[in-house]
Amino acid sequence: MLLNSLLPLFVLAAAAFAVPAQEKRIHHHADLSDRVHDDAQGFQYDHEAFLGKEESKTFDQLTPEESKDKLAKIVDRIDTDKDGYVSHAELHYWIKHRQRRYIEENVNKHWKDYDKNQDGKIGWEEYKNTTYGFYLGEEFDDIDDKATYKSMLTRDERRFKSADRDGDGIATREEFTAFLHPEEFDHMTDVIVQETVEDIDKNGDGKIDINEYIGDMYTTEDGEGEPDWVQTERKHFNEFRDTNKDGVMDGGEVANWILPGEVDHADNEAKHLIHETDTDKDEKITKKEILANWNLFVGSQATNYGEDLTKRHDEL
Repeated sequence: MLLNSLLPLFVLAAAAFAVPAQEKRIHHHADLSDRVHDDAQGFQYDHEAFLGKEESKTFDQLTPEESKDKLAKIVDRIDTDKDGYVSHAELHYWIKHRQRRYIEENVNKHWKDYDKNQDGKIGWEEYKNTTYGFYLGEEFDDIDDKATYKSMLTRDERRFKSADRDGDGIATREEFTAFLHPEEFDHMTDVIVQETVEDIDKNGDGKIDINEYIGDMYTTEDGEGEPDWVQTERKHFNEFRDTNKDGVMDGGEVANWILPGEVDHADNEAKHLIHETDTDKDEKITKKEILANWNLFVGSQATNYGEDLTKRHDEL
């Protein structure tokens, strides 16, 4: 009786230790933020790109004056040659640095959960037992959704083995980083593609057709026409995703879709921030120009409150 009463608690514990869904599912090349980049809807994407996801949250709690003061100090750090200007190269380097720091902090957070013996390594058995250990002896028989947990275990093991380059069953910190953030490593491309196809391919043919592609993003309601953005995605599938025009995306085409190596999001964001703030159009920005547009770079209680009011007004 006691064992049965504890089962829900262990289910919750396993779910808590499992790698978050957003890190298991890689649909596109790693953006700087999971926010939509549309300045008309707010600057949260830019805040997370410029500061990093975690640091941007701390700025959201500050007053505008505090945010501007901290931003001024950051600008001094970005201006590495101390010429009074932030160039594209300096801003690009800063944004890349912030994203690397986010990944490092995310890995550190999970590392503490899984390196139980604190030997500086994480074995597959160590990870498996921490995440799924309570159920393994019974093959998940006591869990209502046991098929899902079995699938998660299979997926984790495959990804772990792909990250474990020397095949010793033990992940170094770099290998564990590849496990959590496969989009950052070229040798993880195949497993990312396989996971994406498995998630979207509903008929099991190992490919993604246009209905599966659209169905992963949008579900049609009865009597409701498709939004314009869905029509645009259909066009993208036919014109750009399905490059050989056979009506489906195979593994190579999926790889080109989710991991377009030529896209440098940090470079694009640096160009965007300079374009929006470079008032004299000299292709570099001063501290004065940045602080004049401070809410593009960082948030505060005031800007968040304003965005909330805008959203509420739109809903009305």
